[in-house]
Amino acid sequence: MSSGALSILIIEDNAQLAANLYDFLEACGHTLDAAPDGLSGLHLASSKEYDAIVLDWNLPRLDGLTVLRRLRGEARKQVPVIMLTARDQVADKIDGFEAGLDDYLVKPVALPEIEVRLRSLVARRRNAGAADNVLRVGDLSFDLGTLKAQRAGRAITLTRTGRRLLELLMRESPQVVTRAKLERVAWGEASPETDLLRSHMYVLRRALEQDAETPLLHTVAGSGYRLSASG
Repeated sequence: MSSGALSILIIEDNAQLAANLYDFLEACGHTLDAAPDGLSGLHLASSKEYDAIVLDWNLPRLDGLTVLRRLRGEARKQVPVIMLTARDQVADKIDGFEAGLDDYLVKPVALPEIEVRLRSLVARRRNAGAADNVLRVGDLSFDLGTLKAQRAGRAITLTRTGRRLLELLMRESPQVVTRAKLERVAWGEASPETDLLRSHMYVLRRALEQDAETPLLHTVAGSGYRLSASG
């Protein structure tokens, strides 16, 4: 690959457009995968790591907006996504950005512009990631790159579910995070029938607060939980 090459996924059901995008971006030195429908596109986007995704809206099997919402929600993927679509209404653009889009392009669009926007999005995400890779609340830190959590120098052992819950709580701190939102992060749309969340929060609280350490994880009756060093 050439210097600055990106790994890009194209999710587009128009075979001619997908081929044009694939050939042009490959000629620019990038590596490509392509999916002709939303369901297979979501599978690739969830199971592999890409630098960016070009996503159509009107797709068979699963529409682009649903793909995006599931990618941001249950798959927990923050890869930059450009929506490339014929839908040009302001309401559509608002729906897209609220669902987690990074950019929105209305067809037809020049292929060089798509490539420039992809590079720009990835560069911004990488620069932001260098600064935002470590979450901090009080004396608690969580490195999203190494997945290591520490409190005042003490290493904290977390389960996979515990890491997901902690990341959300730290990102939202000091706001209250509802039980429904925590359950979606932990288990996607298939929320457990039993009160598994309570058990996981109990384990997480014990991991965060040992000996005489100041409580960080607070239960908000009837609402959810909040992580805060100020009580």
